Parts: sequence; structure tokens; C-alpha cells
Amino acid sequence: MSQVKKVAVLVGSLRKESINRKIALALADLAPESIQLEIVDIGDLPLYSEDIDAGNPPAAYTAFREKIKAADAVLFVTPEYNRSVPAALKNALDVGSRPYGQSAWSGKPGAVVSASPGAIGGFGANHHLRQSLVFLNIPCMQQPEAYISNAGSIFDEKGQLTERTHSFLKAFIDAYDDWVRVQTRLPK
Repeated sequence: MSQVKKVAVLVGSLRKESINRKIALALADLAPESIQLEIVDIGDLPLYSEDIDAGNPPAAYTAFREKIKAADAVLFVTPEYNRSVPAALKNALDVGSRPYGQSAWSGKPGAVVSASPGAIGGFGANHHLRQSLVFLNIPCMQQPEAYISNAGSIFDEKGQLTERTHSFLKAFIDAYDDWVRVQTRLPK
């Protein structure tokens, strides 16, 4: 009997109607029943400071860390800002990695989807994020890679994914489901 895996989804864009948030929601809809995706909001996290974390951390830090620790896996969906990840996403990585030696991220299978209205689909953000994931001990799915270019055109006038994007995201989330199962050593 299979167990449903909980996937914490972090969206790099803070806009409620962002393309990346829409992609994250589409992935949740396309996900097989064996994984359950839940967006974990990062916009209310105070900028990480060891000064405010020492002794009595902010409630937002504690709640965020608990959500990440409770997840079986993590999925990042991000735009690219200046060839890197948005500040809010980097801050979330830092908050989750502390206090030192108690990282909420360690060992959780991950994957990265980057989307941009530009032609290279957030390639810089995708790879910059992967560098951090190595240090955080998040084994990251290598294939299929997910760089979504021209992201402003992947939804039709009714807000539905285009057929091509739907097929790509379905293949991606199915591969991620397999990745999570292999990494957590549980059968389907």
C-alpha cells in the first residue's frame, strides 16, 4: 500500500497572481494521487537575522520551519530576478537552514521549475538555486529540467494551460513523483 507524500511548494514570486504561482497551482492539479502539493507562503518571513533568531525566534520562522520539516519533499517554482532567485526565496532558504545544525531541508528530495517571460526560461535562477540546494543537502531531480520560457503565453484566455505546457508539466510532475518515491524508498 502506498503512502501519500507531502510536498512543500515554495514559489519565488510574492505576487498572488504571478505566473509562477499559477504554475505551482497547475502542478498541484496535475500531480498524481501519491503526492500532495501545498504552497508554503514565504512573503511574511522577516529577513533572516541571527540576532532575532537567537533564544526566541519569530513565530513566522518557527511555523515555516515546522511546515518544511513536516514535508516529505520540496518543490521550488521561481522566476528569475537579475540572473538569480528572488530575495524572498533566498531568505526562505536561510530561515529553513537555521539554527545551525538543525536545517529543515536536509535530505528532502527536491526539484526546480523556473519560469520567465524571457526566452531562456529562468535558466540563471534555476541553476543558482541548485547551487544552494547542494549545500542544504536537498537531492535535486536532474531530469527532466524545467525552464519555462515565454511564460506569459502558457495560459489561454480562460486561464487554462496550453496543451503543450499541460503535457510538459504533467510529464514533469510524474517524473518528480517517481523521484520522491525513489529518494524516500517507498513503492508506488
